Amino acid sequence: MQIEPTWWITAVEAPIVVALFTMLHGLRRDLQDRIERGDQRESDVVTRTRDDLAAFKLEVARAYVPLSLIRDVDRRLSQHLLRIEEKLEEVKRCSAPAGRSRGVVGEDVS
Repeated sequence: MQIEPTWWITAVEAPIVVALFTMLHGLRRDLQDRIERGDQRESDVVTRTRDDLAAFKLEVARAYVPLSLIRDVDRRLSQHLLRIEEKLEEVKRCSAPAGRSRGVVGEDVS
């Protein structure tokens, strides 16, 4: 009994195709895992960089702005707000009597 060459090709080819498919599937899964780990590392790096930048900004604000300047700005801002409040109170006092002297709509004013 002689075995045909096509049978040999099929017998050898089938396991090779299965092995190649298994290798390709494993490579694809490994590549996907690496991409996910890389994304996680990048987001960790970005978060760490943001935190470092925020800390640096805070340090710059503390170290380079003198406390006397901050107090001066606070004092001037408070004075300006008090002047605005006084003006609003004055406008409120002036407009209150004028609003009372008007008649109600529909009321006979004779």
